[in-house]
Amino acid sequence: MTSPQQPSKEPAGSDGPHPNHDRGLEFDLSTLLSRRRTLGVLFGAGTAAALAACTPGTGGGSASPSSTASATATATETTTVTATPSATSTVTRAFAECGVEIPEETLGPYPGDGSNGPNVLEASGVVRKDITSSFGSSTTKAAGVPLTFTLTLLDNANGCSPLAGAAVYAWHCDQNGKYSLYDSGLENENYLRGVQEADANGQITFTSIYPGAYNGRWPHIHFEVFESMSNTSAAGQVLAVSQIALTEAACKEVYASAGYESSARNFPNTTLTSDNVFGDDGGIYQLATMSGSVAAGYTAALNVTV
Repeated sequence: MTSPQQPSKEPAGSDGPHPNHDRGLEFDLSTLLSRRRTLGVLFGAGTAAALAACTPGTGGGSASPSSTASATATATETTTVTATPSATSTVTRAFAECGVEIPEETLGPYPGDGSNGPNVLEASGVVRKDITSSFGSSTTKAAGVPLTFTLTLLDNANGCSPLAGAAVYAWHCDQNGKYSLYDSGLENENYLRGVQEADANGQITFTSIYPGAYNGRWPHIHFEVFESMSNTSAAGQVLAVSQIALTEAACKEVYASAGYESSARNFPNTTLTSDNVFGDDGGIYQLATMSGSVAAGYTAALNVTV
């Protein structure tokens, strides 16, 4: 199915390439037959015991009122700069964070999942950790500051046990705010898109580049959660559609570096509270925990309760 395009809602003089991007959840309702299905996987007592041993308060994302309040006050405070980010983010969580499901958000008009034009989910090679390069007929690599992001999938119906075996499709724009498969000159590229299966801890990690900023949106990463890898291309198997919000401090640092000149111009024009996706709550349940530097690259982590 292809969703109809709508008139531009971006401000006059927009420096961004997306007149139709992320118009809100209403845009996507006709393309999703079902976003929630009952999970058929039961988790053993051994998994619960392992989770109980996790160290509270160091995880990505925030579902507890105390942690979300500080995230709302300022995105800058959630970024801790370190000399060298770890190769993979270690994400632990407190049981107190359980109970608030990740907000449902728009797919946007450029998902590449078959709901609006091309379907990269049916392409051989889409299952991968490193999404910086195109696969298939092209091997073009997206330039930019390295970013590694980890999602920890938690099953709210089962005491926030990890969703082992679930799958995530993630995608985002390049350093110039352009999307592969859709933007002019990128129709034959499919970089910055990929699928992975959650491990026993419900975790999925992607290696990518820091996305750019374009007018009308706060910097973000899109993702869809599926029941399993086999369901990533099956209609009606989507558990959640949401987005990761990146922190203000990290964005300012990255956009001051070479290659992100257009992002440096666009970023000041939209705040978390004015963003048409995160603005309803300031992105408190979608704001990543981040660390790193321009020289060493960044890590981002988010707990995703579904």
